Amino acid sequence: MGIPISPSENNKNRVIFVLEKLHQKLLKLERSFQLLNSDDHANFLRKNNNNPADYRPDITHQALLSILDSPINKAGRLQAVYVRTEKGVLIEVKPHVRIPRTYKRFSGIILQLIQKLNITAVGKREKVLRVIKSPVTSYFPVSSRKIGFSYSSDKLVKMRKYVDAVGDDVNLIFVVGEMAHGKIKLDYIDDFIASKLHILICMFVRLC
Repeated sequence: MGIPISPSENNKNRVIFVLEKLHQKLLKLERSFQLLNSDDHANFLRKNNNNPADYRPDITHQALLSILDSPINKAGRLQAVYVRTEKGVLIEVKPHVRIPRTYKRFSGIILQLIQKLNITAVGKREKVLRVIKSPVTSYFPVSSRKIGFSYSSDKLVKMRKYVDAVGDDVNLIFVVGEMAHGKIKLDYIDDFIASKLHILICMFVRLC
């Protein structure tokens, strides 16, 4: 992901990601359901006066792959990932879950999650994906700084200096909007920043 860490930082602040505004709607075709997305259902969405650009679960898929594959997670610093839909449904993603690499398989997992409210690990009883009660802020550590990424922010920072200035006893919560257009507006965010890391994330998950 590019957020600065080193192997010696395992006992320092933890990191949480919140992915906001996922559009999660189902379409029933014949005997099966499909997760609406702009690539496969653009015509259907337009006919029903919906903007296909708002239906981008592929953004969530790529963002999760990026976060779970990141050095932060490999170093044991990632505490949790939360995904919140535009309807307020809150999903917890365990840091050690193996997300399918292809979007088709990922959408199947999301369909199963919508229907069963949780996904357990293969051969285990642990719930690696689950729908949980809102608000997301109730799961934040007491000592934490909530940081939103925004192109409209005039505060352009270098992530190394920014993270170092926070302090080892303060956990970092990064909030990213899961939509192709627009910006997140949340009252729980302490600081909105713009950085090269934000540009990197946006390019990777096709937010731009």
